[in-house]
Amino acid sequence: MPETAPVPNDSVTETPPQPTRQIRIFDTTLRDGEQSPGASMNLAEKLEVAQSLADLGVDIIEAGFPIASPGDFEAVQQIARTIKGSTICGLARCNDKDIDAAGKAVGPAESSRIHVFLATSAIHREFKLRMTTDEIVRRAVAGVQRAVSLCDDVEFSPEDACRTEHDFLCRVVEAAIDAGATTINVPDTVGYVTPEEVFKIFDMLRNRVPNIDKAVLSTHCHDDLGMAVANSLAAVAAGAGQIECTINGIGERAGNAALEEVVMAMKTRSDFYHCQTRIDTKRLVPISRLVSSTTGINVQRNKAIVGRNAFAHESGIHQDGMLKERSTYEIMSPEDVGVAKTDLVLGKHSGRAALADRAQSLGYHLDAEQLQTVFDQFKILADKKKEIYDGDIIALIRQEIRADTEQGWKLIDYVVTSGKNITPEVQMTLRKGDNEQSVKVAQGDGPIDAAFWAVEKITGVEVVCKDFRVHSATLGRDAIGEVNLEVEHKGQLYRGVGLSTDSVESTILAMLNAINQIENRS
Repeated sequence: MPETAPVPNDSVTETPPQPTRQIRIFDTTLRDGEQSPGASMNLAEKLEVAQSLADLGVDIIEAGFPIASPGDFEAVQQIARTIKGSTICGLARCNDKDIDAAGKAVGPAESSRIHVFLATSAIHREFKLRMTTDEIVRRAVAGVQRAVSLCDDVEFSPEDACRTEHDFLCRVVEAAIDAGATTINVPDTVGYVTPEEVFKIFDMLRNRVPNIDKAVLSTHCHDDLGMAVANSLAAVAAGAGQIECTINGIGERAGNAALEEVVMAMKTRSDFYHCQTRIDTKRLVPISRLVSSTTGINVQRNKAIVGRNAFAHESGIHQDGMLKERSTYEIMSPEDVGVAKTDLVLGKHSGRAALADRAQSLGYHLDAEQLQTVFDQFKILADKKKEIYDGDIIALIRQEIRADTEQGWKLIDYVVTSGKNITPEVQMTLRKGDNEQSVKVAQGDGPIDAAFWAVEKITGVEVVCKDFRVHSATLGRDAIGEVNLEVEHKGQLYRGVGLSTDSVESTILAMLNAINQIENRS
């Protein structure tokens, strides 16, 4: 595709080309992203996402917050032991227990980092920490020093930095670098500032902190006002050497800066930013789909880079221009971000090797046993469907990954009877270990409601359904249906996912997925 003509410059003299800077990509999908409501992942899912992030070329993977729970600690440690090619990072507050846990969790990694944070803004000092500025500095220095004793690569974040008084921010940053911090992150914790303000903050730090050349400046922006990507790029323009971001922009509240957007902005406008990254952009769409299916958070159709409409053209004027010259209405090639020419790739005559190759191109890594199970299910599905799409393959893989780690109730069989003006009836059999139970239920407002009652009656777990969504994984009347539901049990929320060509079965599987999580936590 021919390059788009540059925007005319009214300046008489041309600016000499600037050297290209390498920008580190720090992905926090597994930490900040997982804090999105309902987005929690099990160990197998985190390992799958971490491997895909490493394949993508992410420099630093923030794998979690080890002190938060035994499960989080185990996940970070397993990722550290398993994933190669990226630095594995653990988050810690500025206290000994947090830092020691993070150091132990990331210790097995071939390249590790401890990320220490402490709030610095006046509002956090007064209402959250109840600490003076001197106490903040002492705590920050002590935290960084302890982290340095466990790991050579230490990042320090003054939480809510963008709302911190400039004089105090400079003081804390200088002290943290003197204590041994090699990266200084400047977070816009609440998504409050504008790109112009971000540029001034980073420019101010580069000019006022005497030892700033001993650390890499990083930016971490939230999207509460819709400016996370713009703010991150403003920080880069002001000299930041690292961007903290997430796949699909997921994260607390309105989310974080979207990795795919900041990367493609710097690549597409390299003439302006004069930056490059290690990211293999052809993997952006596959990993976007992986994270979406894993977390249950759908990507909006019109989302930049990875949305289904990102390279779609409906307007007649646009279509005419595209037919004559793609660059009239496309500033990027869809192939550059991993958009396939066609979604249809496999059929019932395809073999294991073809399935394994397609799974890897979609961002999944299957061992021999997983591949065989997915292949067997693929053959069964291929007999039901004339056309197999990427979404079908992803659904089968996701189902297998969950089955690998999920312990508890499993669906053996069910029969449902329903119709207009009759009470729905479900006969269901579930098994947990050696315990197999059957029940017949005739109640509810339809087959799905009746299935809920039957599952509750067998398992003995009562829940309140807070959210229920069903959508097709691919195209056609025979598409796999994916059910995402959120249930409440004793004040806690749990997310369940179920996949089947039968929507009632998808619902039962999603219900069991949530109930097994409830029982495993109790």
